[in-house]
Amino acid sequence: MSTFSIFLILIVIVAFLLIVVIMVQNPKGGGLSSSFGGGGSQQVGGVKQTSDFLDKSTWALATLLLILILLSNVTIINNRTGQDSKLLDENQVPVENTQPNDLPPVDQE
Repeated sequence: MSTFSIFLILIVIVAFLLIVVIMVQNPKGGGLSSSFGGGGSQQVGGVKQTSDFLDKSTWALATLLLILILLSNVTIINNRTGQDSKLLDENQVPVENTQPNDLPPVDQE
């Protein structure tokens, strides 16, 4: 398995986790934090910590996704250096005049 394949699998997993974390949140104060009830911001182990965890995990997953994408791009660039196409080396046939001879000439004005 190539390095790029490993990065691709990790990118898909992190993207899925990021989607899940974003879907659990609600920008109006609903979502997972509202299902536990209460509106006090002073609660210990309650709603406030849940929303803080979701916010921090969103930023962490988004940062991790960006880093993985950049690293996968570096592995693609490193894998391409020094590799030429085999089709260019084998059976090179010079291209000749490709216009058919049986067509009338085109009048240019």
